[in-house]
Amino acid sequence: MGQTRGSADPGGLRGALVAAFPYKWHGVGRSRLNKMQFLSSLSPALHPLPCLDPQHSALFLDFDGTLTEIAPRPEAVQVPRELVALLELLSRRLEGALALVSGRRLADLDEFLAPLVLPAAAEHGAERRLANGLSHSVRHAGPRPALTDVTRMAQGLARQHAGLRVERKSASVALHYRQAPELEALCLAVLLEAVRRSPGLELLQGKCVLEAKPTGVDKGLAIAAFMAEPPFAGRHPLFAGDDSTDEAGFAWVQSAGGEGVKVGPGPSIARHRCPDPLALREWLAASVAAPAPAAQGTAV
Repeated sequence: MGQTRGSADPGGLRGALVAAFPYKWHGVGRSRLNKMQFLSSLSPALHPLPCLDPQHSALFLDFDGTLTEIAPRPEAVQVPRELVALLELLSRRLEGALALVSGRRLADLDEFLAPLVLPAAAEHGAERRLANGLSHSVRHAGPRPALTDVTRMAQGLARQHAGLRVERKSASVALHYRQAPELEALCLAVLLEAVRRSPGLELLQGKCVLEAKPTGVDKGLAIAAFMAEPPFAGRHPLFAGDDSTDEAGFAWVQSAGGEGVKVGPGPSIARHRCPDPLALREWLAASVAAPAPAAQGTAV
């Protein structure tokens, strides 16, 4: 279950969410609505989203572009003030079956969501923090792939172009070009060559970012690993993400009988759509407050 470092009794968190989302609660008689009616009463955009069942759902959430808006620079992300309280309530409601699945470093996720500490798959699953708080790094059959060539070539390119930014992680290297989107083709060519020289690495392309990461690591495999462990095992998985880097997660959860939720525009294999991170947070807040579904319901 999600833990809050140094927090007081979280009993008042529900009231805080009501204050953060006041327009949701006005005139809604929750005791007289089943869960789907309650969700659909909030916004037409939320109606296609599946219901969360506290006893049977396992929830996996991307961070950037899903829970928060994408920022010009990775470190400039603004975390909505109600998000930490919302995630803590969700974790309790799901009996701990809530995990973050992100390309971020684990330390970055913890810093943004402090004091909350959740199970998490960081760097696309290269590192996982289990529900018991222990950390686990994905092991490779051979030596750990070297990042030397990728780092050198990415940094050399960044020195030539002020709009580029290199982010070194524990198991990967990311080249961000959000400030210079016209350089996408050049960045792609350089990183493809760098990966070609680096056995054991593959290139992953996201929204204005290219990342060289170990082969055999993706968000689908990370979710699969969580689903083999308590408190996730035996539940129905639901994963929300916004980027092409999340497609492996959608593929796995849907093949396992769960649901994928694509946040924002763009092609996707996810069966559900959500227009933006604000709408997703509204749906999550509604899931916290809504009554539990009937046994015959369609919750996942």
